[in-house]
Amino acid sequence: MVDELRVLRLLRSITDDLAVLRAEASADPGRRADPLWLRGVKYTFVTAIEAAIDVAQHVCAVQGWGPPRDNGDAIRLLGAHGVLPPDLADRLRRAVGFHNVLVHGYVEVDNGIVLERLANLADLDNFVAVVATWVVPPLS
Repeated sequence: MVDELRVLRLLRSITDDLAVLRAEASADPGRRADPLWLRGVKYTFVTAIEAAIDVAQHVCAVQGWGPPRDNGDAIRLLGAHGVLPPDLADRLRRAVGFHNVLVHGYVEVDNGIVLERLANLADLDNFVAVVATWVVPPLS
């Protein structure tokens, strides 16, 4: 059985991270010149995406849809089982790849990509909305 409280706490964490990212998206050039600014944005992306991964792994485990091959596969399984629309699941799998680059440094991080993602937070917003509705369906 899905632990609603756990999932809702994780979704709240993503929402909080999105609020920070939105505020930083409109940061002035002086703020952006601070070397810690971009590091903070990257870390906030890491924690937001990590929370989405935690949701996916939890749902896959309790629903018996796994074990996923990796974190991206956990997101894919949410799409395959109708929790997420397949196109959103595909985009979020790419976000997991972005997370892996930020955390593990498989390749040098392209700061332009970080700034592009900062300008478009819709996929994480949609993840929160869709999963919240799946976990706690609206009353009819």
